[in-house]
Amino acid sequence: MYLKLIIFCMLNLQGGFLNSQPTEKPILFEQPVQPNDSTLIAFASDTQAPMWVETLWLKANNNRQATRDIFSDIGSRRPGSLFLLGDVVNLGYSNRQWKPIDNYLNELRSRKIDVYAILGNHEVMGFSKKGQAKFQARFPEHKRTGYLQVRDSVAIVLLNSNFNSLTPSEDSEQVNWYKSTLQQLDADSSIQYIITTCHHSPYTNSKIVGPSTAVQNRFVNPFLVSKKSKLFLSGHCHGFEHYNIKGKDFMVIGGGGGLHQPLRQDGNCLPDLCKNYKPLFHYLTVRRSSEGLQVTSYELKKDFSNFDVGLQFDIQNPNKPSVQYAKTVVREPQLVD
Repeated sequence: MYLKLIIFCMLNLQGGFLNSQPTEKPILFEQPVQPNDSTLIAFASDTQAPMWVETLWLKANNNRQATRDIFSDIGSRRPGSLFLLGDVVNLGYSNRQWKPIDNYLNELRSRKIDVYAILGNHEVMGFSKKGQAKFQARFPEHKRTGYLQVRDSVAIVLLNSNFNSLTPSEDSEQVNWYKSTLQQLDADSSIQYIITTCHHSPYTNSKIVGPSTAVQNRFVNPFLVSKKSKLFLSGHCHGFEHYNIKGKDFMVIGGGGGLHQPLRQDGNCLPDLCKNYKPLFHYLTVRRSSEGLQVTSYELKKDFSNFDVGLQFDIQNPNKPSVQYAKTVVREPQLVD
C-alpha cells in the first residue's frame, strides 16, 4: 500500500522533485564521413530517465548521460534506421520528460536517420490516452495493433505488448495481423529476414519484471513457425540477455538508460547465452549482407569515455556458405543450432 501511494504521488507531481530534470546539452555529432548505411539497422530500448521511486531499490549511475551518449553514438554510426522498443520516456504524458528525447530525435532525423518506436508500459502509465497521443505525435507511422517496416530485404515487425491497454477486439486483431503478416513475408521473395520486436520480453531472468507469458502465448509460436523469422528483440528488463529457443534467437536489449536490473542466478534460470556479458548501458545494430545478418551489441565503457563492441555474432543465410566477418569479437559462444 505504501509503495502504491508513492507511485501515485510520483505520477501526479510531474513538475516537482520526483521528476526533476537538468538542462540537457544538445548532441554534437562529428561531421559525417559518408552517407547513411541502408544495410545497418540500430535498435535500443528503455531510454527513459530514472524515476525517484525506482531508486529506492535500484542504483542510479549517470543514467541520463548514458542515454545521451547512446543517441550520440548511434548518430555517429549513420544507420539507415533506428527502432526504439518502448519506454522511450518515463512518463508518456509529461512534456518535461519528452524534451530531451525530442532533441535527440530531431538530431537523428536531421541526419536523415529514420526513427520508429513501439509503446512501452511507461508511455501508457498514469494518463494513458494523453501519453499515447504524445507518443503518436512523435512517431506518426506507429499503429497500436502492430505495424511493419521493411529495410532493404529485412522486415521489422513492431508489436504492442501493452495488452491491458488494448480492447479484446484490438488484441485479437493484432495477433491475427501478426500471423498473416509473417505468412505474407515468408512468401515474399524480396524479403530475406524477419525481425520481430515488442517491449515486454517473453524470456528474461530479471528479478524485477519477469518473463511475459502473455507475449509467449501471442507472439512466440508464430515467430518460431515462420521460416524467415530469425531474431526476436525486446526490452522492459533493463539488461542484456540472449536466449536460443528452438534454434532461434531472442535478445533482451533494455540498456538505453533505465536503472539496471539484477538477474536471477539460481538453478531455475533460463539458459542465458551471454551470462558473462552484462553491460550497464548498450544498444544493438543489425547489418545485412549477402551472407547473413551480423548482430552487434555496443556497450558504453564504465568511465563513459566511448563505446566498445561487447558482443558480435552472425545469423547465417541458409542459402549461402558460412563466412567469417572482419574484426568479429565474440565474448560468448556462437548460437546453438
